[in-house]
Amino acid sequence: MSEEIEELFQQGIRRYESGEAARSLIPSFESICKSSPKAAAAWTCLSWLYLLEGQAEKALKASQTAVKLDPVDAQPRVNLTLAMLELKKTGVRQQVDTIKQILVRDPEQIDGIKSNLAEGENRRPTWPHLSKIYRWLFEED
Repeated sequence: MSEEIEELFQQGIRRYESGEAARSLIPSFESICKSSPKAAAAWTCLSWLYLLEGQAEKALKASQTAVKLDPVDAQPRVNLTLAMLELKKTGVRQQVDTIKQILVRDPEQIDGIKSNLAEGENRRPTWPHLSKIYRWLFEED
């Protein structure tokens, strides 16, 4: 990402962390992804924002892009899995297994995933798939 795009990305993260609604952040992250199409983190954020707004089809496409760009980051795969669940797509178990493998190889990602799932529960309290994926990742053997 260019310095300007990186600054816009960081501003978007700060706005999100301060509690700004996903709906108002989506245009900024769409613009960042358009300007920097290989920025996996931006695609991951965009897919999460789409999920928070119940836009599963858009979330699916954004998370697929993020996974292609950074296949060893667990968060875009979590987003992909959530979108797949909402759209009743096949392949969910395979994604969950892949996420578990990533977390075993890189346990530093665990706290981030747990934190993001908790944040999702706060921002979208009636999101049944969130608790389901949490159970699959952290409560099953």
